[in-house]
Amino acid sequence: MLMNATKAPITTTLVGMNVSVFAAMVLTGVSPLAPTIPQLLKWGANYGPLSLGAEPWRILASNYVHGGIIHIALNMWCLWNLGFLAERIFEPWTYVLTYTACGLAGSLASLWRHPGDVGVGASGAIFGLAGALIAALYLGHLPIPKQAMQSTLKSLLVFAGYNLFFGAAIRIVDNSAHIGGLLAGLAIGAVLSKHLMAPPEIRNRWRNGVFVAAAIVLFLAFELVKRVSGMAPP
Repeated sequence: MLMNATKAPITTTLVGMNVSVFAAMVLTGVSPLAPTIPQLLKWGANYGPLSLGAEPWRILASNYVHGGIIHIALNMWCLWNLGFLAERIFEPWTYVLTYTACGLAGSLASLWRHPGDVGVGASGAIFGLAGALIAALYLGHLPIPKQAMQSTLKSLLVFAGYNLFFGAAIRIVDNSAHIGGLLAGLAIGAVLSKHLMAPPEIRNRWRNGVFVAAAIVLFLAFELVKRVSGMAPP
């Protein structure tokens, strides 16, 4: 799908941030094909003993770090296509906050399932964006022709289903981050869906409340994962 970047400023910015981080990694000597674990950790990879200890910033930073050119190319292709749709359905702050919250949820799910593994990539956030779009399209009563709505929903469901199956089949893929992001996106999209067409003041008030609640849930999830993982320092 070819798109005009001026019609997708949020998506263009997010893709640019991810590509800029990867370019900086390569320019400082990181392998573009197979970065080592120490190199990924240096750039902010998600890793239980650090993320659940003194460096919780990794839970977010790891969303912008990728494990090679193929990894980032696949993720950015998915983000570019999903993001263009998201910019047509969500206003900018809803898009940015949904993407960020789902990325955090994916990182936390990864820490819960694999606290001793190193995790990187934007796929949790991307799956979350797909989940939010699915919920918004299905529940939001948007002014979109029925045939176009059904076709888009089918494409989103195929995207999520295929990639979850692919993730289950390939051992190095962190499917827990995919599932965590997807579930967070479905929940956020479902709660926001009824107000997507409301007047701006109502829509913004509802959005602010939803993401304050999401921040609280994510903080509690962080504390829970830290407690049950056994990886954080005493």
